[in-house]
Amino acid sequence: MFKKDLLLEIGLEEMPARFVTNSMNQLSDKIQAWMVEKKIDFDHVTAFSTPRRLAVMVEGISEAQEDVHEEAKGPAKKIAQDENGEWTKAAIGFCRGQGATVEDIFYKEINGVEYVHVKKFIQGQQTISLLPELQHVITSLSFPKNMRWADEELKYIRPIKWIIALFGSEIVPFSIAGVQTSNWTMGHRFLGERTEITSPDAYEKTLMSQYVLVNSDERKEGIRNQLKQLEEEHDWVIPVDEDLLEEVNNLVEYPTALFGKFEEEFLQIPQEVLITSMKEHQRYFPVKSKDGELLPFFVTVRNGGHEHLENVAKGNEKVLRARLSDAAFFYNEDQKTAISDSLKKLESIVYHEEIGTLSQKTARVRKLTNKLSGLLTFNENETVQADRAAEIAKFDLVTHMVYEFPELQGFMGEKYALQKGEDPAVAQAINEHYMPRNAEDSTPESNVGALLSIAEKIDTIAACFAIGIIPSGSQDPYALRRQATGIVQILLNKQWVLPLETIIDLALELVQEDNIAKKALEEIQKDLFAFFKLRIKHIMQERGVRYDLIDAVLGNELGSMPSLVKRAEVLENEKQNPDFKENMEALGRVLNISSKAVHVGEVEENLFENNYEKELYNKYEEVRNQLQNIADEKSLYDLLVSLKPAIDGYFEHTMVMAEQENIRSNRLSQMAKLAEIIRQFANVNEILVK
Repeated sequence: MFKKDLLLEIGLEEMPARFVTNSMNQLSDKIQAWMVEKKIDFDHVTAFSTPRRLAVMVEGISEAQEDVHEEAKGPAKKIAQDENGEWTKAAIGFCRGQGATVEDIFYKEINGVEYVHVKKFIQGQQTISLLPELQHVITSLSFPKNMRWADEELKYIRPIKWIIALFGSEIVPFSIAGVQTSNWTMGHRFLGERTEITSPDAYEKTLMSQYVLVNSDERKEGIRNQLKQLEEEHDWVIPVDEDLLEEVNNLVEYPTALFGKFEEEFLQIPQEVLITSMKEHQRYFPVKSKDGELLPFFVTVRNGGHEHLENVAKGNEKVLRARLSDAAFFYNEDQKTAISDSLKKLESIVYHEEIGTLSQKTARVRKLTNKLSGLLTFNENETVQADRAAEIAKFDLVTHMVYEFPELQGFMGEKYALQKGEDPAVAQAINEHYMPRNAEDSTPESNVGALLSIAEKIDTIAACFAIGIIPSGSQDPYALRRQATGIVQILLNKQWVLPLETIIDLALELVQEDNIAKKALEEIQKDLFAFFKLRIKHIMQERGVRYDLIDAVLGNELGSMPSLVKRAEVLENEKQNPDFKENMEALGRVLNISSKAVHVGEVEENLFENNYEKELYNKYEEVRNQLQNIADEKSLYDLLVSLKPAIDGYFEHTMVMAEQENIRSNRLSQMAKLAEIIRQFANVNEILVK
């Protein structure tokens, strides 16, 4: 069958850079899904985008759908024919619906029942007749933000200016928001002009002649190569932030990299401020020396050619100079304010109307930090440092610099704290208590910073849950999921055995003291435990632990995070062993029967009726006594599975549910006590064994 290519391009007013890539991928995915749904064969799909267009080229499309030969199943034979063998209305209606007659009926047996069937032939339609449906694919795209224009009803990311829809050289006819499909497109806004696309395979070349590099991957690689060229020419290092590169790539259609400079006196400002000002406000790449020192240069990417680059550089230098002058002013002004004065300002800043001010939150975090440092047996110096860090951790939020650059919270706190003579460990903790700031960020290095980070995060989570702010779906405005994950990661990296239940309970006590909670304590605890279990589950899945093994270790108390993860990893390693199935079944059998125990009392040996009961009890006592000396989770696992022979012998010769109530109760108590130490490792009944 002869094949053609399809080109679809949506021309728009300039889109926000952060939405371009996702919109391009969404268009590509939806068109591929439509092709599959319509049973139209194709070879390959390529997506394109610039700030002014979203496009997709589908290569090797069949000119028609495939013909379909299939069997349609109808009613059962007893429904299709009456007692006289005549066709019923059900059979006749079924045939009519399938474009057949009763003469076409044959029977096929399914699960012992005969059903009416007919054979159907569906001739494939011509592809060109179906392609106008792409109108609905285009209008079905969803965007984080939409707009309407003129008197159009359509809500879209930006006003549509033109639409190309070419199947080979033939225009696919349809219109959207008053724009009719055609074969013309617009080149670069200043360097190009309106031009025709004669065929889909001429698309990229034609637009390149109009100063539009439409392939976003090639455009990004071109920017990267130009940055490397500048590095080689000037002996520089230009750190490439991938998020910044992605944004810049989606701001230009014809990229040309150039550099400018700024006064060396601005280098007295902390480099985090300079880099943030360049990247966040101006979309510039900072420049460093081979030794890692920030240099008084920047690199920007122009949407255009190489003409008059010196004028472009001067214009960018003027804009950056104003930005850095503001930053220098803020930096100098902040140094005139004492930390104590900044802390007073926190009293008038509302963190949340139902949770209180930043000052109240800081007070809670400070109390919690002191309680936790005692449980972690911090030395005297660390305890003092943690208390001071908790007291002043938020002071930089009221500085001019953080007000202008919110992303510098913590970074500026550390800088200013050092300038004002604070202990370096305290200053470091102010910065670290925000860590990890995102999925790629590391956890705090220092013990003081790690503790303060946990206290700050659990206070936020507990307070939010107490007033009913619980993440659901994609809604998580306070980033509670990220903060919960951060707590777990810190506990794991520090190998702190502090039980998560203890951390949660202490945080809730302080929340209750401030009269924040709107729900019963037990309900908030239940929600928090379920919430943290999901975070822990996600972390362990990333470590390659099988889902049922995760459920097994999460079946009871959360406890120590390092121990929890190590137990899951032990099960993950042991599951390949030949005896794993039998070991888990033996331990699981104890858990199953123990659930029947209504009252657990002391085990009375005088009620034992055979040696197997005595043998299992002695083994239980031996294991229970050794638990205190277990050094690691693998040893605990080995100790528990050493119970297997005694468990097997017990169940082979003992009926737990004896008729005599005292004997039955005694045996159930023995099972319950044994189950208690098994559950310390895992709820093994959750494990799938084959």
